[in-house]
Amino acid sequence: MNSVAKKKTESEGGLYDTVKVIFQALLIAFVIRTFLFQPFNIPSASMVDTLLVGDYLFVSKYAYGYSQYSFPFGIVPIPGRVLGSSPDRGDIAVFKLPRDNKTDYIKRVMGLPGDRMQVKEGVVYINDVAVPREQMTDYVDIGFNGREIRARRFRETLPNGVSYEVLDTEDNGRFDNTGVYVVPEGHYFMMGDNRDNSADSRAKDAVGYVPYENFVGRAEVIFFSIREDTPIWQFWNWPTAVRWDRIFDSLRS
Repeated sequence: MNSVAKKKTESEGGLYDTVKVIFQALLIAFVIRTFLFQPFNIPSASMVDTLLVGDYLFVSKYAYGYSQYSFPFGIVPIPGRVLGSSPDRGDIAVFKLPRDNKTDYIKRVMGLPGDRMQVKEGVVYINDVAVPREQMTDYVDIGFNGREIRARRFRETLPNGVSYEVLDTEDNGRFDNTGVYVVPEGHYFMMGDNRDNSADSRAKDAVGYVPYENFVGRAEVIFFSIREDTPIWQFWNWPTAVRWDRIFDSLRS
C-alpha cells in the first residue's frame, strides 16, 4: 500500500471512530434523558420562592413510570403508563399542559383523585379540612427596576406531613376564594407556591385537572441557578450572578 492510500485509510478510520463516539454519546444522553433524568429550567415565577426564574433542575423520569410524554415529541405512543407509580401529595412535578399536551408546566401536587379541593380567603381546603399554615417573615426581593418586592409568606403542612413555603402577594386575589373542585379519577390537582401569580388547576380553562399520563417526572434537585437577568452562557458573570447557595438544594420534603 502506498503512502497516499495509507493516509486515506487512516483518515477514513479516524472519521469513522469520531462518528461512532458521537453516536454513542448521543445514544447515552437520549437514554438518560428518557428513562432517568431530564434537565428542566424555570421560566416563570409561579413557584417562588421554592423555585426561582433561572433555576435549573433534574427531573426524575422514573418516579411515576413512563408514558408517551416521557419520550421526546411523544414519539412512542404508549397507552397510559408503564411501571407507573402514583404522585404523592406535595410532590413538585413537571407535566404536559392538558390543553395542548405539549407545553411543560411545573407545579405542586395538592389534590389526589377523588379529593374535594377549595380555597377560602387564601387557605386551601382538602376534603373540607383546612391545610394548616403558619405565617413567617415576609418574602423580600429586588425587582429589575430596583424597587423592593414584598409578599407575605406562609408555611403550609399537608395531611401527609409535607411542608413547604407559599407566598400571598395580594388580598382577595382571583383564586383566593373558589368553588369546590372535585378531582376526577385518574387526575390530579396542581397549584403553584406563588399563589396569586400561578396559572394552575384552579383555572379550569387554562390548566384544570391534570391526567396521570401527562406527568413527565418529579423535580429532585437544583443543579444550577443564576439570576434571571443573566443568560447562562455569560460565564464571565457567573461569580456574581450565580446563586451559589441554591446549587444542589433538594426539592424533596
